[in-house]
Amino acid sequence: MDRKYIFITGGVVSSLGKGIATSSIGALLRARGYAVTAIKIDPYINVDAGTMRPYEHGEVFVTDDGAETDLDIGTYERFLDVDLARGNNITTGQVYQTVIEKERQGAYLSQTVQVIPHVTDEIKQRIVDAGERVGAELVLVEVGGTVGDIESLPFLEAIRQIRFEMGRENTLYLHVTLLPYLGTSEEYKTKPTQHSVATLRGVGIQPDGIILRSKTPVPEEARRKIALFTNVEADAVFNAFDADFVYAVPEMLEQQNIGRFIERMLSLERVTPELRVWQDAVRVLRQPASEVSIAVVGKYVAMPDAYLSLMEALKHAGIANDARVNIEWVNAEALVEADLSPLRTFDGILVPGGFGVRGIEGKVRAAQVAREHRVPYLGICLGMQVAVIEYARNVARLEAANSTEFDPYTPHPVIDLMPEQLEVADMGGTMRLGSWPMQVSDGTLLQRLYDPAPASQNVVYERHRHRYEVNPGYVAQLKDAGLTVSGITPGMAGRGEGLVEAIEIEGHPFFLGLQSHPEFRSRLMRPSPPFKGFIQAAVARAGARRNDAGPERAAVPGEVLP
Repeated sequence: MDRKYIFITGGVVSSLGKGIATSSIGALLRARGYAVTAIKIDPYINVDAGTMRPYEHGEVFVTDDGAETDLDIGTYERFLDVDLARGNNITTGQVYQTVIEKERQGAYLSQTVQVIPHVTDEIKQRIVDAGERVGAELVLVEVGGTVGDIESLPFLEAIRQIRFEMGRENTLYLHVTLLPYLGTSEEYKTKPTQHSVATLRGVGIQPDGIILRSKTPVPEEARRKIALFTNVEADAVFNAFDADFVYAVPEMLEQQNIGRFIERMLSLERVTPELRVWQDAVRVLRQPASEVSIAVVGKYVAMPDAYLSLMEALKHAGIANDARVNIEWVNAEALVEADLSPLRTFDGILVPGGFGVRGIEGKVRAAQVAREHRVPYLGICLGMQVAVIEYARNVARLEAANSTEFDPYTPHPVIDLMPEQLEVADMGGTMRLGSWPMQVSDGTLLQRLYDPAPASQNVVYERHRHRYEVNPGYVAQLKDAGLTVSGITPGMAGRGEGLVEAIEIEGHPFFLGLQSHPEFRSRLMRPSPPFKGFIQAAVARAGARRNDAGPERAAVPGEVLP
């Protein structure tokens, strides 16, 4: 069949959940057996999300090919169970950079370069290329921002032209809007949605369907009114009201026949979707057999979206272990001088990735508590590095050991820049990014978690986003002090065995640090092995603590309590 395109726009306010709506539609189409891909359009002028503050834009998601993208790309991957790439995140910065480069090279044959047709043609080509690259039958395109924003206009014009060029039977427009509820009059107000659709029609796009975001289910009367005043069919107004869990949204929309609507509008075969994986996941989330409490020690605790993939990976691991994962956000800065005994009450401690010196000593102390008191520990990227720093100081007796990121004059730079990073001037796209191999050592916790197939020769792949590494010059000393290096990046010239990818502590219930970000590859259908093992250890600790609440003795540095 001809490749078909579904365009999702948003109105009234930003942060409506267009990404969840887009992902849920993609999940329903994937459940019908179609090859689906998804594109996120971000109208900002940044080339990518790599240099943005997490407080402003949430996490930076990394793809296999090393692209630093908007967090919605991660949501698409988790819902669609596909690996996306650099071309699936289109920004104004990318588009204009390419257009200007082409103009400098004479590609436009001395034409006056304009938004129409040159910028819009570049946008259209990128959308088409993303679908062709993976042989997708259906391409979902989410236009970020809000209709009416000046920076969105070239993208809206481009998707308007795509319908003109590819035909109504191959294109579908869905518009997501907020439906506010006024407590004073006790009614949903439809006027903002009417104005939003009018604005969209003003740029030449009449939506085929509308998805209403609301706190509670919208009455049928309000939906009929919206259909009448926005010129859409009554059965094309859908309601994505607040769900207890995002993984309940696909079935919520399917129950409103959005799948049948898309089949009809795009002349697709009528198929009953297989939604068992979603139903089973929601069942466990609502009625788990057990629950665990996990302390996440970070510095963006006021902005959970900065750790979105990590939270979802914990959720996936909880589902796999039939357990509810209760996350307690712990501000790393507050741990620098605080009493650490409350950390011992958790079933697990997780230190995520991050940059900068703020809160580092609090993270080091959290790793020490986990090591000395046998609390399951998972360190991700920076979380592995602080575990190495703590071990170097308190077990290997390397006084004042540190990372040169935090202390350039440390006498023991156990974490340091590699030579190829010393001369890097640009910030964007210059870290170790994307999918890298990890050689897993035999007989380790890491090997048990990944259980690699024999044909892989114990090599697995995870995604990375970091600049600093464990200093190869200190690996032998750390090993002599008892630290297990259970994963390396093989084939790194001049690095001895290879760069350290994973560390663990033998005899500990679960102590694992990873230089990679395995949360980026975690899926509802295939939970990340380190996260799954971490939550399994936390469940075991929670059960043991319920059965035996005896007194606990603190360990001395280097000692592992029985």
